[in-house]
Amino acid sequence: VQLQASGGGLVQPGGSLGLSCAASGRTFSTYTTAWFRQTPGKEREFVAAINWTGGRTWYADSVKGRFTISRDDAKNLVYLQMNSLVPEDTAIYYCAIPERPYVNTGYSRSRTYNYWGQGTLVTVSS
Repeated sequence: VQLQASGGGLVQPGGSLGLSCAASGRTFSTYTTAWFRQTPGKEREFVAAINWTGGRTWYADSVKGRFTISRDDAKNLVYLQMNSLVPEDTAIYYCAIPERPYVNTGYSRSRTYNYWGQGTLVTVSS
């Protein structure tokens, strides 16, 4: 199983950026998929998750109303659209799925997830 996150880059405060996560060996439509982020010296932080049906999404309070997680089943991609970015959003962003399908228990805990992408760096700076 491999996950690959992409789309990171440098963006000014107030700007937008879209991340993508591709999977090989797994189909997102059977797994809860999450985005986490991490900055140096800090623990990995939950950002957003979407369940296997796509009908339920969850967000960290810090990104609610600004970020949107979505999925394209035809392309087997999960997206994270980030708007109104602030410098505090600067981090390496990771996508992740658990070993077991059809579960969303513990969706916001990093230990729930067994497979992680390599991360993509988002820098919000003027």
